[in-house]
Amino acid sequence: MSSIKTLGDKWKQDPEFLAQYDALEEEFALAAALIEARKHANITQTELAERMETSQASIARLEGFKGNPSVRTLRRYAEATGTRLKIIFEATPTKR
Repeated sequence: MSSIKTLGDKWKQDPEFLAQYDALEEEFALAAALIEARKHANITQTELAERMETSQASIARLEGFKGNPSVRTLRRYAEATGTRLKIIFEATPTKR
């Protein structure tokens, strides 16, 4: 039986896998930022859901990057975690 790390190392050798993984970079970053904000607030998904007047399942979907949250939802999440939503655009490196 292969370990998750071994499988991950194997998959990272596959150009198609890497391309699909890289295409999800923003979603991974958003999920990580959401989880970090909640952990910084030292609250559970259930507590966050209560603050946002939603369900724990909705919070799990947000943090699992299932769906496409609106800016309004992200603002509510930030407010409930005592953080500030900041959205930036960065220039992408030009390809030669």
